[in-house]
Amino acid sequence: MKLSAKAEYACLAIIGLARFGSDGTPVRVRDIAGAQGIPERYLVQILIQLKVAGLVYSARGSAGGYRLSRPPDRITLGEVLAAVDGPGEPPRDSQGSVEQALLSVLADIRANERAVLERTTIAQLAGQTEPHDWVI
Repeated sequence: MKLSAKAEYACLAIIGLARFGSDGTPVRVRDIAGAQGIPERYLVQILIQLKVAGLVYSARGSAGGYRLSRPPDRITLGEVLAAVDGPGEPPRDSQGSVEQALLSVLADIRANERAVLERTTIAQLAGQTEPHDWVI
């Protein structure tokens, strides 16, 4: 699995929001960017995508910023990645039996990958729950 820089930054931003905004108060873009090492202008674009996907809320004003739209144990890593990179690559059609066998194995790998992403919560990554058994 390849992880784009945008997807990595989105994950870091969501984890940052889970850690810094755990009391429900909005976290400023500047604070997230500085703590996570993300360029501030790029982070704004990512947060807008996460907002459109319903993963974060924004608040305006001097006390404004971003906060998670749900508790971090109800947001999965798969949701974050889909919000910024889309749902993934579609399956390909195969011509021969060898190609079909290879595509079948690759489909199993993608299915297992998706399963890990969908059961891994932001709370786990932010260290707010018990350690996760990383089995693929």
